[in-house]
Amino acid sequence: MERRSALKNLGGLLLVPSIGFGETAGRKKRALRVAHITDVHLKDKFDAPAKFAKCLHHLQQQDPKPDLILNGGDFVFDMNKENMDTINAQWNLVTNLYKQECGILTHSCLGNHDIWWNENDKGQAVYGKQYALDRLQLSKPYHSFSKAGWKFIVLDSVHLDIDGTWYIGKLGDEQFAWLENELKSTDPKTPVLILSHIPILTATNLVDDGVVNRWTMYGGDMHTDAAQLIRLFYKHPNVKLCLSGHIHLRERLLYNNVTYICNGAVSGAWWEGNKHETAPGYGLIDLYEDGTFEEQYVNYLV
Repeated sequence: MERRSALKNLGGLLLVPSIGFGETAGRKKRALRVAHITDVHLKDKFDAPAKFAKCLHHLQQQDPKPDLILNGGDFVFDMNKENMDTINAQWNLVTNLYKQECGILTHSCLGNHDIWWNENDKGQAVYGKQYALDRLQLSKPYHSFSKAGWKFIVLDSVHLDIDGTWYIGKLGDEQFAWLENELKSTDPKTPVLILSHIPILTATNLVDDGVVNRWTMYGGDMHTDAAQLIRLFYKHPNVKLCLSGHIHLRERLLYNNVTYICNGAVSGAWWEGNKHETAPGYGLIDLYEDGTFEEQYVNYLV
C-alpha cells in the first residue's frame, strides 16, 4: 500500500458525526440524500465480500434511503502489477455483488488501485485505465451530471508520475480546462459537489504514519495542483463540497468556504480492522435546496 512520488446500473458505477447533522430538518427542504462509499478494495479474502454486502444493505436501510451513491474508487484490492486472471476475478466479484445487493444508481471515479500499470502488459488494449472504464461502462474517467438542483462533478485524480513508475494526484491541462468550463457554464446559484479519489486538500498526512515532525506530503497523497484548484473554486463560490477517499481516514476540513471531506474507507485498514482511529464506514450526506448540506460518517459494522 505504498504511495510514492514525494449494480443495478454499471453506467458510471454503477456508479465523528458532523456538527449540526439533522438540526435543520423542518426548516429547509432536503433536495437529495447521498451515500459516499470509497476504497472498497474487494477481493475474496478477509470475508470482504460479506462485509461489503453488509455495507450496501446498511446504507440502503437508512431512513430516508439514499437517492444516489457516489463511489470514490479503489473498487478492487489491486490492479497494480497483477495478472489478468486475478484482475478478472476481483472485478467479477465487484460486478456480481452490485447486481445482487445494490439497487441505487451510482456514479463513480477511478482509484489508483483500479488502474493497470503492470509493465509486462503495456501492449494490451485494456492497459492503464481502459479496463476499469470498460467494466464501469464509462466513456471517460471524468464527467458531470445534475440532480435535484445540485451539480455533481466527478474527477479523474490519478495519473502516472513524470517517470512513469507510479502515480500522483492531479487533473492535467485537458481535464482542468474541462473543469473550468463546467464551472463557468453552471448557474452560479446552483450548488456544486465535487468527487475525487485522491483528496484535493487534506491534513491527514499529519497523523497517517504516526511520526511527529516528519510531515511530508507525497504527490500520491494529495492533489499536486491543489493551489490551482483552490484558486478556481474561489472564483466560483457555488462550489460547496469536495468528497474524497484514498487515505482511509475520516477528515472534515474547511478552507475558503469549501468543505473537504475524506470519508475513510469501506474496507477500513484493507479489511483488517480500523485505519488508526477510523473504523470501516461510509459517508451519508443530506443536500438541501439552499445549497447547504449536513453529513455524518457511518460505521456499518457496529
